[in-house]
Amino acid sequence: MIEDSGTVIGEAIPQGTQTLARGLQIVSSVAHGSTMLKSIVDSTGIGRSSAHRMIQLLVQMGYLRHGSPGEFRLGPTLIEYGFTALNQDPLPVVARESLEALAERTQDTIHLSVEDGESVLYLHKIPGTRGAEMRSRIGHRMPMTRTGVGKALLLGQDDRWERLFVAENPGADSAAVDAFVKRMQGYTRDGASLDLEENEPGIRCVAAPVRDGSGDIVAGISLSATRPFMPKDRMQALVPVMKASAKEISVKLGYGADRDRIGGRN
Repeated sequence: MIEDSGTVIGEAIPQGTQTLARGLQIVSSVAHGSTMLKSIVDSTGIGRSSAHRMIQLLVQMGYLRHGSPGEFRLGPTLIEYGFTALNQDPLPVVARESLEALAERTQDTIHLSVEDGESVLYLHKIPGTRGAEMRSRIGHRMPMTRTGVGKALLLGQDDRWERLFVAENPGADSAAVDAFVKRMQGYTRDGASLDLEENEPGIRCVAAPVRDGSGDIVAGISLSATRPFMPKDRMQALVPVMKASAKEISVKLGYGADRDRIGGRN
């Protein structure tokens, strides 16, 4: 896989695919903010002349495009493929009607997310009609342990809670770790999770897990609003609403209506 800096990690690159891997490194590097030739070279370790040749090919094929003078950005081909990838994933299609009904009912921001590489990946967003705009966007990643939907994706997976919390919250002491584990135990019992401005100041969230036919958690939905529109009593009142919407989507994915199991993977 390719980490945020653009370097390839994990298994050794198969022989004969180094050029492909370098091209992917360049695309990843641009996606993560290295938009000038020098910064691309610095972040990937690819030689300047080789990087320049690859960039020109990637521009020609639409994977990159020219921005301001000397700057490169992701190109239209990737935008096209991104929408194709979303349309090929049944989750956004199956969930859309339920999420739109939830957004119309509450007027708040709605997200559909999955876990990818131990982070939250947003697949669908319906902006709210009141309050400030959230910084989230489709394709954006967020931490698992500081977002409501990330916690929903982790319900019942007690073997992961401490490790992920420590990784995402460097310097956290044992008291903070214990408090997080205790909260997750409560969320697992409730079948829903909360974000009390842990990820974004002033933004609160209620989330619930979506399950597939095997009962595994495969996605999470969340409802977010600014603090004035999300007092704690409303958050508690929204828990059954979110659980019902998540279950409605789960049933469409094959989850048995009579299997109200709480927890993680089975």
